[in-house]
Amino acid sequence: MKKILLTGINGQVGHAIAAQLLQQRITDVELVSCTRQQLDLSQTEQIRQVIRQVKPDLIINPAAYTAVDQAETEHELAFAINATAPQVIAEEAARLNAALIHFSTDYVYDGSKSSAYLETDAVNPVSVYGASKLAGEQAIAAVGLPHLILRTSWVYGSYGKNFLKTIIRLAQSREQLRIVADQHGAPTADIAIAEAVAQLIERWQPLNPEQTGIYHLVNRGETSWYGFASEIMAQYQARAKQQGWPALMLKELQAISSAEYPTPARRPQNSRLVSDKLAQVFGLSLPDWEISLKRVMASLSDVAY
Repeated sequence: MKKILLTGINGQVGHAIAAQLLQQRITDVELVSCTRQQLDLSQTEQIRQVIRQVKPDLIINPAAYTAVDQAETEHELAFAINATAPQVIAEEAARLNAALIHFSTDYVYDGSKSSAYLETDAVNPVSVYGASKLAGEQAIAAVGLPHLILRTSWVYGSYGKNFLKTIIRLAQSREQLRIVADQHGAPTADIAIAEAVAQLIERWQPLNPEQTGIYHLVNRGETSWYGFASEIMAQYQARAKQQGWPALMLKELQAISSAEYPTPARRPQNSRLVSDKLAQVFGLSLPDWEISLKRVMASLSDVAY
């Protein structure tokens, strides 16, 4: 029996992966899921104790410090969770001859490339958050255990706090929203990520060193935050009457530049990632982002925020 240790199940991706694995009931898999209280990535000794107690064959680590702007003033905490913790997890996994699936981000790039990023492109984070996630990637690679590092972007879903739910909430109470239109990427649904991970568990051969490494994992296609918000509103309006959702106050979505919406942390203007490597090695390809958005919208049980 394969024992899997999953971190951060109160987070978007962790919650989705746990639900997917329990629903799919992969043969001969025992899932041990941990909340932040059960496995706090800021506590090194707790990480070691839990892993040594569970003795997993595979660790899946979606847990992370994700407060991008707050990280600019919480450098030490961001690096403790996003860099030191992955190193400790990798060390403990290697000690058990276990494998590791770890999640990273488009923020390891500076966004200056004119086309979509490949896994082989140079990294150059422009924020503390991005730097801490890159340090985590590098720490895992340095340990040298079988691992998959999955870089994803613009994650959202029906669970937790995210752009989708924020836009719906604001559209219910405001007549105008100003949304950044010069940052481009692929909104990636937590359920699409979870389904891909379930398939990776079945297809990955950790003893094959050619499969170890970094992969981009994003929904197909691209848009801007403004384009994402526009599609959210279009799909909301298309479903509202049938679902009995409340009418929106929103009358206008206004496209603005990043300069008009300054934030403590810089964001990459180009967050487009090419996921061809994942398709070539594992035969996996995520759906178009609009299709995944429809699935997420259909799963929303409550839109009255």
